Parts: sequence; structure tokens; C-alpha cells
Amino acid sequence: MKLPPLSAIKAFEATARHLSFSRAAEELFVTHAAVSHQIKNLEEWFGTKLFLREGRGIRLSRSGESLYRKVSPALFDIADACRTVKMLVNKESLTVGCIPSIANRWLVPNLNTFTSSHPDLDVKIVYATVDDTLEDNELDVLITTGQEKGHHVVSRWLFSRANKPVCSKAFLQSQGQLDTPEQMLTAPLIHDENRKGWQEWFEAAGVPWKATDSWPLYQDFNLLATAVIAGHGIALCPVEVFRLEIERGDLIVLSDISTKNDMGYYASYRENTTDVAVHFVGWFAQFVADH
Repeated sequence: MKLPPLSAIKAFEATARHLSFSRAAEELFVTHAAVSHQIKNLEEWFGTKLFLREGRGIRLSRSGESLYRKVSPALFDIADACRTVKMLVNKESLTVGCIPSIANRWLVPNLNTFTSSHPDLDVKIVYATVDDTLEDNELDVLITTGQEKGHHVVSRWLFSRANKPVCSKAFLQSQGQLDTPEQMLTAPLIHDENRKGWQEWFEAAGVPWKATDSWPLYQDFNLLATAVIAGHGIALCPVEVFRLEIERGDLIVLSDISTKNDMGYYASYRENTTDVAVHFVGWFAQFVADH
């Protein structure tokens, strides 16, 4: 069976998925030139163009689209098979990727509930981002926003992402009444990454949004949570994720108006994963539901 080099196939698949030579190079830890060279060799091997220039970007040719549809799931299956064999010969392990807001509030503080019943299991917890997928990472479980629609992936609901305005008790006492969206509009508003969240909330409340650059942006959600608990202003927070802070009185919900009501946080794993990964997701989903 005559096949092109696997390295060229990997370079093609990454480039086709990102539609970018640079992003493919970053993923594969090689240079832009190395990826371009691999694609050129592959096009010579097939005798046809796999990518076409489009302005400052690229797009797949008809041949490239056909190849990508077959190659992408095949590479995923190969990686999955290799992962399965490694697990058979190594100590049983579990690698969980989790976004910081869930890791700091729910997973890490309660992880011993799971590990105490699995003393021989090698558990590794790593930070994940909202853009991470199981397909792109060597993870057994991924906890993040949104339901992954990857190849043979199971996603289990954890929390709603419904966002409501919250503030600390001390801040509320210092500001006086904050019973209406109009009153909140005049108070310090803490922003998460950008000001779009507050704009959407005021639109849902039926109040014209008056954009201002006078209040800080917090790229990391844990920084925003620290700021709002410290009394720096009002923040939009997923109230289910912050239910412990709300129950303790660290945060006060100012309105029942919410955004992102149809979104959620999920724990995902591959269909043919280990029993321990399935058990872990089941444990964590039940834990957050019970508490």
C-alpha cells in the first residue's frame, strides 16, 4: 500500500481544519515554512492543488475538501487507538481539562471525593480554555462551555450559563438602591473580556445601553469574580456556577433578568473511552446536581 508521508498528512489536516498555515504550524510545533513545504510535497504526490489562495487567506480546493473529509476522522481514530494501547500498558490514568471558573469553584475543592475511592488512579487536572476540544488535546475528559460536536463524543450537562447581575453586600450598601436596570446603569459595571455581555443584558432588560470605557475589563473570569466579591462593582455571572458564593451571601443577585439562558457547561468524553472516565463524568455531574 503506497501512502504519502504521515507527517505531510498531519500538516494537511491541521491546515485544512484551521484554514491557516500559521495556526497549523503552532499546533504542530513547527515553522510556517515547514508546513508549507509539507503541503507542497503532498500536492506534488497527488498531482493537484489542495489549497487555493483567496485574498489574504486560503480555502480548500475540490480535491482538498475530498481528502479532508476522509483524513480528519481517520487521524482521530488512529490517535484514539494509540491512546487506548498506551492505557493498556501504563498505569491507569485520567487527564481532565477544565476551565478555571469550574476548576476553582467545583472540581478541585471536591476532587478528593472522587480520588479517595480510586487510590491507584493517576489523576491529572489541567486548565482548559473555552475553545479547546477533545479532538485537539490528549485529554480523557474536557469540562468547558458548550456541547462538543466532535467525532464520537459524549457530552453531559453540568450547569446553565444563565447570566444575572450580582454584587457584594458591601457594594450594595454603599450604592443604595439597585432595584432596576436604570439604577444599575449608573453604577460601576465590571466587564468580562469585553463589554458585549452588559450590552446584551441591557437590551434584554429593554434599557438603552450607554457604552463607557471607564470601568476595567477582566480577561480571566476568576479575576472578575475576585473584583466583584471585593466590592468593585456589578458583574454578570453564571449564577449556577456561583451558587455557593450566592448562598453564603458573598454575592447578591440584583435581577431575575438573564442572558445566555440556552447555553451551558458540559463534561465531555469519547464514546470508546475508559470506564474510569465515564465514571468520573458521572460522579462530577451528580455532585454538582446534588450540591
